Amino acid sequence: MDQYNISFTPLLPWPAIAGLGLLALAIVALGLYMRGRGTLLRGLGLGLLLLALCDPALVRENRTGLREVVALVVDQSGSQSIGERKEQTLEARAELEKGLAALGNVDVRVIESNGAEGEADGTRLFSALNAGLSDIPSDRIGAVFMLTDGLVHDVPASADQLSFKAPLHVFVTGHEGERDRRIELVEAPRFGIVGKDQTIELKVLDTGGGSEPAVLKVRRDGNPVATMFAAPSETIRVPVRIEHGGPNVVELEIDALPDELTPINNKAVLTIEGVRDKLKVLLVSGEPHAGERMWRNLLKSDANVDLVHFTILRPPEKQDGTPINELSLIAFPTADLFGRKISEFDLIVFDRYSNQSVLPLVYFDNIVRYVREGGALLLAAGPDFARPEGLYYSPLGRIAPARPDGSVTEHAFRAAISKDGAKHPVTRGLSGGSETPPAWSEWFRQVNAEVARGTSVLSGADQKPLLVLSREGKGRVALLLTDQMWLWARGFEGGGPHLDLLRRLAHWLMKEPELEEEALRANVRGRAIEIERQSLLPETPPVNVTAPSGETTSVTLSAAEPGLSRATLEASELGLYRLSDGLLSVLANVGPENPREFQDVVSTTEKLRPLAEATGGTARRIASGAGGGVALPRLIAMRESPAYGGEDYAAIKRTGSSEVKGVGVLPLAIGFLGLLALLGGVAAAWIYEGRKQG
Repeated sequence: MDQYNISFTPLLPWPAIAGLGLLALAIVALGLYMRGRGTLLRGLGLGLLLLALCDPALVRENRTGLREVVALVVDQSGSQSIGERKEQTLEARAELEKGLAALGNVDVRVIESNGAEGEADGTRLFSALNAGLSDIPSDRIGAVFMLTDGLVHDVPASADQLSFKAPLHVFVTGHEGERDRRIELVEAPRFGIVGKDQTIELKVLDTGGGSEPAVLKVRRDGNPVATMFAAPSETIRVPVRIEHGGPNVVELEIDALPDELTPINNKAVLTIEGVRDKLKVLLVSGEPHAGERMWRNLLKSDANVDLVHFTILRPPEKQDGTPINELSLIAFPTADLFGRKISEFDLIVFDRYSNQSVLPLVYFDNIVRYVREGGALLLAAGPDFARPEGLYYSPLGRIAPARPDGSVTEHAFRAAISKDGAKHPVTRGLSGGSETPPAWSEWFRQVNAEVARGTSVLSGADQKPLLVLSREGKGRVALLLTDQMWLWARGFEGGGPHLDLLRRLAHWLMKEPELEEEALRANVRGRAIEIERQSLLPETPPVNVTAPSGETTSVTLSAAEPGLSRATLEASELGLYRLSDGLLSVLANVGPENPREFQDVVSTTEKLRPLAEATGGTARRIASGAGGGVALPRLIAMRESPAYGGEDYAAIKRTGSSEVKGVGVLPLAIGFLGLLALLGGVAAAWIYEGRKQG
């Protein structure tokens, strides 16, 4: 197909040609005014000269018509897998490709958008469309067809923001009358104080009708904590206690309806990070010794520790006749601290305290009860622990993890990490502990004892237990069978890792998750679930991983460090996974906790209808009801039109785009034709004037 047009390539700048044109007009006007002979012929000659300066040329373009590009955007996001939508999409796609091919001169570009990379952002069809058509000029696009359930989350505000000027046709899967019940989180806290309640606000929404209340089940770390009724659209406040530091996984679930579209959004998951407020510690110092200040300085150096220090300065047997009203000592509120307020403490430390009758036995009974109900107790023993007045022979002996044999070792020795201690997070990897002998200073006193319960993580002279850890009921007890830790703090012979050891010990007593000696952990990185098992057991059992769909996979872990085994599992689904080895269990959420993709799954034509109609396109369903077959409109091609769709048809726009295959140029003012025109004009003027004069 040839197309012709005139092009100009001026020999002088256009302003100069314009100036010459004005000068020529003035000459012609002056000649006409003076009624000069041959003025019009002179004007013709000047005009031809100006035309020659513009260098006109006849351009012939050999053009080939281009095929219209039609984009077919196929929504393959998570919500498109619900019900019959996937099958409807496959059937409609095949029919559309066949119908568009039948129109002729059409290039169909299929753009698939699965949304798997960003479920938190929902379905982003227009982002995929822009990327898929980035190499196509906008004037070649004849139409855009979208196969979707209508749940698109990047819809432009207006048609002006689209990257094409063609009709948009939206074909919606699903069917009318779909019903779905879901949980919508109104307020979900991300952090909470350990031991305090956090309130979660939510609504139960029932799309498609229904007013019956739903049964809401609340679980924390997989354990049920509450069951309540929730009326549709009513704001429900759910208090959840933060039991421990670190992640607290809270599940909120409602029962599915018999005719519900999908139960996938009947559950909401959130992780509340447990943080500790001020750590309240009660330090009870007995017989004064060189290490007493170490404990006080250590606890006071931490701004997060609220320390109450009780020191025995005047035992009852000290009778020197001084009247009570002349003593400068302040009576300690032992009745409050060891009575009704004992539960307010996070940790109680007894440092070289012996049963001196200062504290009545009933207070020790309170401490035993405090520990068994979840409290923490650290006993730093001195030589008195081996004697009858030692704490072991008080009610605290019922929870002490080691039993003294009545003897005390008083010669130099080096503490060493025990076999179990090499696996325990409190002592594993302590600086200098892997050397033989350990690269820390000697101690000179140890209370000899036998482990009664728990685990010895440090051994001393003659491989006897030095630091013993045990669980008692819901609480924990640590027993340090020496009063020589202060030598490390003072840097004697290079000292030792006292700060690291005592920090870990305190965190273990506080039940910090990273210091648990028996723990199953799961960290999610993308779609990879990193499984870690911390254990003192000689063998690590396999871990059963249950996917959101209920499919179970057995994973064998490999030894990584002493007491640590690891494995990695690639998740095939998004959602909450449950991991268990028969003894311990943990939850892991793959993907966003509450994906935007599944917050509202009822298909709709209304989200995309305004945009489609603004482009002259249409938005319609392709199935009339549940189980109904796919019915597509007729596909036709049209020239430029304000509307490209009707009740029974959808059209593409014929753009008329073409590509130049060859160009021919014929100069009109330069060469033989130009010379002939100029000479003809001059000759005509000369002949005319010659006749007049003759």
